[in-house]
Amino acid sequence: MSESFKTLERAPRDSQVPLSDILAAIGFNADGLIPAIAQQHDSGEVLMMAWMNREALEQTLRTGRVCYWSRSRGKLWRKGESSGQQQRLKAAALDCDGDTLLLQVDQTGPACHSGRRSCFYVALEGDQARISSDPLIDPDTLYGKG
Repeated sequence: MSESFKTLERAPRDSQVPLSDILAAIGFNADGLIPAIAQQHDSGEVLMMAWMNREALEQTLRTGRVCYWSRSRGKLWRKGESSGQQQRLKAAALDCDGDTLLLQVDQTGPACHSGRRSCFYVALEGDQARISSDPLIDPDTLYGKG
């Protein structure tokens, strides 16, 4: 944990710190990434987890349209650029260690590439895994395949 986040542990409510100081203190991993959990702002539903680098986080905060870092493509990825299923930022918060980000978003349609609302649809129950939701949109339709 950085000294900046250690100092914030005792900060009173409504204390303010320059955003540049916080961005400089974030605990990005060795690849320069931080996990970002997207949650629907009005229902609390956890939609997905993806990765952000500093540029993706800065773009998200500046534009209000959520941007991630695609590890598979090696580039910035604006949620919905190929599927149309965008995320608009409502609020962002870092955890107490400054190494995990929570994004409160307004999600258009499914958040998951499988066409489901949430990426968390494989329920682990006892000695089995159960698929807990149906796709809202066929993935081939969502991404224009087939």
